[in-house]
Amino acid sequence: MLGVAKDTDQKAIKDAFRSLALKYHPDRNKEPGAEERFKGIAEAYAVLSDPKKRAQYDARGFAGVAGFSQQDLFGGINFEDIFGGLNFDFGGDSPFERFFHRRRAGPPRGANIEVDLFVPLERVASGGEEKVRLSRPATCAACHGTGAEGGAAPRTCDACGGSGRLTRSRQEKKEHVLIQQITTCPACRGRGSIVEHPCSKCRGSGEVEKEELLTIKIPQGVEEGMALRIPGKGMPSPESGGISGDLFVLVRTRSDPRFERAGADLLRQETISLTDAVLGATLEVPTLNGSASVSIPPGTQPGAVLRLKGKGLPEFGDGRHGELYLRIEVRVPEQLSREERELYERLRAIRRSTIPKK
Repeated sequence: MLGVAKDTDQKAIKDAFRSLALKYHPDRNKEPGAEERFKGIAEAYAVLSDPKKRAQYDARGFAGVAGFSQQDLFGGINFEDIFGGLNFDFGGDSPFERFFHRRRAGPPRGANIEVDLFVPLERVASGGEEKVRLSRPATCAACHGTGAEGGAAPRTCDACGGSGRLTRSRQEKKEHVLIQQITTCPACRGRGSIVEHPCSKCRGSGEVEKEELLTIKIPQGVEEGMALRIPGKGMPSPESGGISGDLFVLVRTRSDPRFERAGADLLRQETISLTDAVLGATLEVPTLNGSASVSIPPGTQPGAVLRLKGKGLPEFGDGRHGELYLRIEVRVPEQLSREERELYERLRAIRRSTIPKK
């Protein structure tokens, strides 16, 4: 599954897993089957990275590791170390927690938040830090989340006994059927408790909007739409004692008048004159690192594409660079001076005289 030889050392196994996991992780690869491929890659690494499990697999094949639970397989792996602190989303503490349906006990987690972050091409090329402004609910500091002035505990609703619901029953004697009607308690509006003196800061809700300015680390060569996970910066848990969800920053490339991005490659259109297309020329074109001289060969046709090797973006994870492709368009003059027309007429006559007659 990892494509490594039987005698491969641990570093090569780790490198192979990192490369394949980044390629097939469902947050980055939306193709059918990517998630199943990712699971297989993670399981293979969990076995091959542990000497004891690897020995059992070498001795008995799949039967040697069939008795391991997902927690046994993944529990000792430090994924933060493998992925270089990118906070890549593996669903919590490890991949099996999200993809193999392991759940923490206790109150439910808060919902995740997704935000788009538009970064310039220069940031994609170099990596570095960007700022994200985030507004989300937070526990009111004035009442400590109770909703009551000074943090006093709310009073249990007498009307519903704290359930937040009212149940009315009636017996249909003829059919011996008990009919129950359950409605939201109007006294407490379904909360089960009543705040007699609401907090002036949060108006009794127990929450206030909190704005934060977060610093996000952008990895070099970040791919279009890549999700960067910031743990604990999502929505708060709907229940007391629960942990907050996560923030996912979806990195988008900001529009650039010079280039169009296509993965690690950059595309640019250059328009040249008809005479330059015929005779050839030298152009100075912008790159992400200054400018570069490009030779236009004589006889260049409209739509021709020239490649500037290594002048694109770095590829995420391996340091190689993409290319800069120049699409050449030829500008045909619409208005000619008298002298220009005479020259074009002479050129046409010369061309006709040199073409053999059939």
